[in-house]
Amino acid sequence: MGDESKPVDGEVNANKYFSKTAATDAEVSFEHRSAPPETRLYKKRWVIVLLFSSYSLCNSYQWIQYGIINNIFMRFYGVDSFTIDWMSMIYMLTYIPLIFPVSWLLDKKGLRVIALVAAALNCTGTWIKVASARPDLFPVTFLGQFTCSVAQVFILGMPSRIASVGFGSEEVSTACSIGVFGNQLGIAIGFLVPPILVPNVDNLDELAAHIRVMFYITAGVATFLFVLVVIVFQERPEIPPTHAQAAARQISPENYSYTASILRLLRNKAFILLVITYGLNVGCFYAVSTLLNRMIIEHYPGEEVNAGRIGLTIVIAGMVGSLICGIWLDRSKTYKQTTLAVYVMSLVGLVLYAFTLDLGHLWVVFITAGTLGFFMTGYLPLGFEFAVELTYPESEGTSSGLLNCSAQVFGIIFTICQGKIMDSFNTLAGNLFLCAFLLIGTIITACIKSDLRRQLANQQALAAAALGRSDVQDHSGTSLLPSTHM
Repeated sequence: MGDESKPVDGEVNANKYFSKTAATDAEVSFEHRSAPPETRLYKKRWVIVLLFSSYSLCNSYQWIQYGIINNIFMRFYGVDSFTIDWMSMIYMLTYIPLIFPVSWLLDKKGLRVIALVAAALNCTGTWIKVASARPDLFPVTFLGQFTCSVAQVFILGMPSRIASVGFGSEEVSTACSIGVFGNQLGIAIGFLVPPILVPNVDNLDELAAHIRVMFYITAGVATFLFVLVVIVFQERPEIPPTHAQAAARQISPENYSYTASILRLLRNKAFILLVITYGLNVGCFYAVSTLLNRMIIEHYPGEEVNAGRIGLTIVIAGMVGSLICGIWLDRSKTYKQTTLAVYVMSLVGLVLYAFTLDLGHLWVVFITAGTLGFFMTGYLPLGFEFAVELTYPESEGTSSGLLNCSAQVFGIIFTICQGKIMDSFNTLAGNLFLCAFLLIGTIITACIKSDLRRQLANQQALAAAALGRSDVQDHSGTSLLPSTHM
């Protein structure tokens, strides 16, 4: 009986094989459960963000191209100053009702569809303007500007979404800054180029020719960028760049409700405070930019070109500030501290600008305007990235859309009110009006709770991955113990 129960050599080998196979299968199954999702960074991500920056540039350039030569377009089209101010404010007004359906479309159709619509509308608007270079065709040029303002709705909320979808956790803030960089550079070119291309000449036919050349150049660039978007722009990389993005992809579209997402954001106290402070800061920037020509011409008559150069200085300094802030955030992750510091310095910059504007020295205005721009424009990507941290895993397009909607509302209010104050009193009173609201924004920013949810998600994923690898190694070690059958 004992001899019959003893396995022969072949059976012993078979037991060893199946024992090892079972252990290997268990190990593979354990690894499958414990291993973190695969992540990868593609080189094309830089092409995508640069292409986005380019068509954002083309659109934002047109926002200020009328306002910076306000007095010239007033004379050419025979309209008043407030009407030309609306050529800038239409960008703000259009955004408010359209941002919610566009954010919904971004969540349902994705980045590529939004990019195609933005580039197509921008291209269409530029060609409408080409046909409007006659003194009796102001409604046509307004239609072209309105079309471009609709395109802007499909652009402003994209930087943080593009950064999250395609970039690693150590570079998202830098990528977002590059996305915002294009918008700022477009505004800078909008300040610089129109006063050069459209000089203040007396002959209306000659003036029409200059305006037509400016419109043709813009249309050519917009058309080229539209073709590039059609060919190059992609929805998202095949493999996600971060563990947080991999987790976000697991959310089924059927389980996602845009309305529920909005309601969750509206119940997020820290985010709502950020929406208010972002609107106050960026709204002040919009007002200063729109009314810059009027402020400079009042104190320095005939200096249209220098008014454009001062605007250029504001934005170029802001672009440097944006990139520095983006790089600093990627390294330090000090979102609230950096946002508050930049907000305080924006207030200081506006106070300096307000009290030095009428000193009679343009070089002083260049310096104070540059200081203002470095911090006020540099705040833009900070607001976007802080919002994404406070609202993860909600859609970046939705949170960015609400920030921009607040900025447009305050931008319209501040532009109209400051313009009226300047008409009734002077430019100093108008600028001090803005300073008061920046002070309020600074106080509210100090009250925002630093709840960095995206950073926490990435840290938890990395910790789980490290724990999983440790468990797999321990499990692998137990599989090498002698089999009970031997």
